[in-house]
Amino acid sequence: MNKRFGPPSVLLAIAAGAMLGTLLRYSINVAAFDSIFPFGTLVENWSGSALLGALTGFFAIFTVREWISAGLGVGLCGGYTTFSTLVSDTVLLGSALSPLYIAAYILPTIVGGIAFAWAGFAGAQRLGRKLRSSERGGRRL
Repeated sequence: MNKRFGPPSVLLAIAAGAMLGTLLRYSINVAAFDSIFPFGTLVENWSGSALLGALTGFFAIFTVREWISAGLGVGLCGGYTTFSTLVSDTVLLGSALSPLYIAAYILPTIVGGIAFAWAGFAGAQRLGRKLRSSERGGRRL
């Protein structure tokens, strides 16, 4: 086992998650390609932020194997969300349209990403506490 990169199961889970996340991101971009405004990237980053927030909130309550958290967080969410496409889209908007379009893209992306991550985290924390309390009450999931 390589201490720096972790066991092979973690690396394989990250690779599998990244592959799935990247294919999902590509599918959304293909579906939203007809628009001059990068709606696909906006949707990916918002939904990816919500998912990563939810995973973080859930994993703070429930301990899971390292390969699961790394595969979903680093792999899936890392492959699905995309900072480099955000930057590329911003440059393209700036060269083709007014700075107002850049602001209409950057601000909702950043503010929305934080808001969706917070909402995902809070929702998963609430669900996790409810599930945890039902386990303690003798009911099995």
